[in-house]
Amino acid sequence: MMMNKYLVLAVGLSAAFNYSSAAYADEGIVANVGVTNNYIWRGVTQADDKPAVSAGIDYATDTGIYVGTWASNVDFGGDASTELDLYLGFANEVGEFSYDFGYVYYGYPDGDDIDFGEVYGSIGWNFISVGISTTAHSDWSSDFGDDIYIEANLTFEVLGDIELGLHVGSYNFDDGLDYQDYNVSLSKSGFSFMLSQVSEDEIDEDYKVVMSYTHEIDL
Repeated sequence: MMMNKYLVLAVGLSAAFNYSSAAYADEGIVANVGVTNNYIWRGVTQADDKPAVSAGIDYATDTGIYVGTWASNVDFGGDASTELDLYLGFANEVGEFSYDFGYVYYGYPDGDDIDFGEVYGSIGWNFISVGISTTAHSDWSSDFGDDIYIEANLTFEVLGDIELGLHVGSYNFDDGLDYQDYNVSLSKSGFSFMLSQVSEDEIDEDYKVVMSYTHEIDL
């Protein structure tokens, strides 16, 4: 396993992209398929800077409860080649305010003792949101509250219906390498272009250029 165990293993999925659609969807079932040139989560590649293909399915109720699963190929340099996530949450909007709270289980069926779970929460107003995620349990030594990720996101519409996103996050580990990540993105009609960077040279000091497409299907 490359780099610090807690840094590499505690990065598993783009929650902000894959869960938000479930959190604020109308009641029903929605499937999604996606492709990207580099699977990045919290600033770190999950696919050794190679392409990844993903798919998921979500069910949301009109009360705000949602549940879903999401899968992708991964490459951490070890045995793990597949990520399979399960999540459950509650989200709603009140005027210009929004909130989202839940739990996600990050599973690696062919990995060796690297599964873990997080609880997360976020609140938003208009074009800004802030969120926090923390370890709930893990197959290694991290316990509840040991590793914490805090993030802030700004989203604007520019040039008509193109969405501009700005993100900053901070990952703090009880036993590992703390770092911050930053990205800027442009999105439209399922297509996304993102520039991502992290603050810690030991991770990777180069900018990551990420291009992706996600298609949603109402079932």
